[in-house]
Formats: sequence, C-alpha cells, structure tokens
Amino acid sequence: MNHCLFSFYWYRKSTIGGDFNLFDGKIVISGMRIIFRTGIFTFLLLLNARQGNSQSQSSIDSFRLYEDVKVTIDKPQNFSSKKKTIITFFVLPNGNSTEQTMGKKMQPGDDWHFDIQHIRAQTKFIRQQLRKKNFIVIYLENNYKSWPAWKQKHIDYKSIIPHLVDSLAGLFTAKHKDIYLNGHSGGGSFIFGYLAGVDQIPSSVKRISFIDSDYAYDSSYYPKFKNWLQHVNGSALNVFAYNDSIALYNGKPFVSATGGTWYRSHLFLSHLQGDFTFSKSSTDSLIIYKNNNSHIQFYFKININQGIYHTQQVELNGFIHSVLCGTKYDSRNYGYYSGRAYSNFIE
Repeated sequence: MNHCLFSFYWYRKSTIGGDFNLFDGKIVISGMRIIFRTGIFTFLLLLNARQGNSQSQSSIDSFRLYEDVKVTIDKPQNFSSKKKTIITFFVLPNGNSTEQTMGKKMQPGDDWHFDIQHIRAQTKFIRQQLRKKNFIVIYLENNYKSWPAWKQKHIDYKSIIPHLVDSLAGLFTAKHKDIYLNGHSGGGSFIFGYLAGVDQIPSSVKRISFIDSDYAYDSSYYPKFKNWLQHVNGSALNVFAYNDSIALYNGKPFVSATGGTWYRSHLFLSHLQGDFTFSKSSTDSLIIYKNNNSHIQFYFKININQGIYHTQQVELNGFIHSVLCGTKYDSRNYGYYSGRAYSNFIE
C-alpha cells in the first residue's frame, strides 16, 4: 500500500469531507486515529483505501491547509491507478467561493456568481472526451478570496506554493501523472507564485493556462517558460485575454494601459515570438496566435464596445478549451467562445 506524508493545519470541530472527519484533538480516517501535536499534524493518507471507494456517489473531498487555504478535490468516480492521470489545479478568481466556481443550476434568488464559470460541469464534459484518462480537478481557495492578498500574508509563499502543489499531486497513486496549472483572474497570481518558487518548471507540469489571469507577467518569468517549452516533452501553454485596456466600468477605465491582461498577454507573446514561430488567424470575436505545433496558443477577445468580457472567457467553454486545445480533442463537440457545450452537465 502506498502512503503519502502530508502536513495540514488543524481546525477544531470541522469537517474535511468524504471519509475524513475532524473531532476534538483527533482525526478519524477510515477507522484510523491520528493524534495532533502542537496544532499541526502529519496526515498519513491511505490512498488505496480512498481509491477503493471510487464507486461511491460523491467524488468531492474538501479540507483546509495553512489555516487559510481551502482545497476541494473533484475525482472521477471510476478512478483507476492504471490510467494516465491529469491533475488540474484550478486556482479561484478573486471574490469567488469554490461553490460558486463549481456552479449550479440556478434557482430564483441565487447569487449570480453561481452561473458564470461552471467548472464542475465543464469538468464533466472534459471527462467524456478523456474517457481513457483520470481527470482530477483540485480547486484552491483562500480566506481572503484573493491570491495576491494571500501572498502578501505569507512572505514565504515561494516555498509554500510549490510544496502545496507537489504534496496535493502526491495524494494520487497512478501509473503516469501530469500536472496542469490553471487559473482565472487573480488565480494567475498563484501560478506566478509557483513559478517564482521553482528554479525551473518541472517536467511533471505539462500544461499552464492563464484564463484572463496573467496580470503579473513580466520578462523575469520568460526564461523559465522558454526552457520548459523547449525541453519538456508535451508542455503546453495557453493564454486567454480580452481588451481590458479600453473596457469601462460605470463609465470609467478600471485597469491602466499596461496593467491588464491585454497588455501583459501581448508582452508575453512578443517575448515568445523571439524564439517560436507563430501563425495568426481571426474570427468575428477572436484574434488567435498558435505556434507551429499548437502547443502554444493565445486567444485575444476583441472588444468593440468597451465592454467587460472577463468571466465570459471561462463561461463560454474556456476551461474546456484550456485543457483540450492543441490536442486531438480540440474543438470536438464544442467551440471556444461559443454556446455552452456543457449545459446538460449543470446540476
């Protein structure tokens, strides 16, 4: 049996979810009992026991780390350690809860945030395409509902974030595992925090996606991206942005000319164009850049009315496309920035 050693912070009388429950001073995991020490405990996760329960109705487990990070894991019901496994970290946008990010079928009086991302329904769509693989989504939320704010509270974020990613990915025993880093809005700050904390992007990371979230990009990050894209087999980068430099909120600009994703994404692309060859195409809504083997893709949403198209880049199959673009499943039974292909999966 494989064991994974992992450190958590303890929350008294809270529930982790699934088979994990915290009680006064003890944690019960499928009948095992572990005693806390000085508020921090070492969590010995019996992965095979959890995977053996993969046919249960629920595939969602949630728990807290570092006192202010909420982790929610959506694992397929038919998980098999013999399948290739994709572990996608979806880092939440500012101001949204995990439940809102997952989405739900709307009822009268529901908060509108539940209807703007639908990552859980998009995950179900992806699993239908990737039937021969385990597709796991790990949602990352923090108490401040802002990853830039969380990083300010944790001066050692450069060591915390890579450890967090590695440890959570290590919870799953599989024949082959790939890590995808994915985030919307302020979630991109977490990804840049990860990049700042590693000397080079490890080969286990196969895909990085910024869904209108690369606000923090500057040239200091480029050498790591370049090395990863040139030397890691199967690496893929995709970036989504809209022209927020001209967008208005209540009649006024809300980002500076150089502070939004439109400028930052074009800066990113200009650096890549020095080392990679791109083709350019366009649709009524998008300007698209792809390199010669499509493992680097940029999608720029045109803004003809100074509107705000921030969340639509997720809602209109953006998460699906961030996972499948450049693969043989690219645009199969869906289109990026078109009608919701996942509507039947919304619960």
